[in-house]
Amino acid sequence: MSHADHAAPATGAEGHYRALERLYASAPVNAKFASALQIPGEGRSRLTFTVSPEDYHAAGAAHGTIYFKMLDDAAFYAANTLATDRFLLTTSFNLHFTKPVREGTVIAEGRWVSGRRRVFVAEARLVDAEGDEIGRGTGTFMRSRIALSSLPGYASDG
Repeated sequence: MSHADHAAPATGAEGHYRALERLYASAPVNAKFASALQIPGEGRSRLTFTVSPEDYHAAGAAHGTIYFKMLDDAAFYAANTLATDRFLLTTSFNLHFTKPVREGTVIAEGRWVSGRRRVFVAEARLVDAEGDEIGRGTGTFMRSRIALSSLPGYASDG
């Protein structure tokens, strides 16, 4: 890809993916976390999260709320790649903890499973810096009445 390709505004699916990345970055809650979203393609997402002692429970490992946040966000954004008009809402989420995590980088990989109209199903997995899976989850997401184009983070580059 040439330098000129990077300067051109993204359109179509790529434009939607870049707008979802901006939407994630613009959410006030995400200012509390050292995290970044990448949408590599339809039905997929990748979140890079840095876990720190501020995220710990009393026994010195990341609290389950951090696992849920990472898994829900990754599954949500994987599903929302298929909904180009509406913001999705999480309606249920099941998660499984397989290993405690302390400080370090965690990758949350999201993958769309099924549904394209009203209800979407997506799953996510968490992988720690050693490459071990530390958690997994599956969520259902419903199309809301909120137009993506009405959300400032989605609608603009700035």
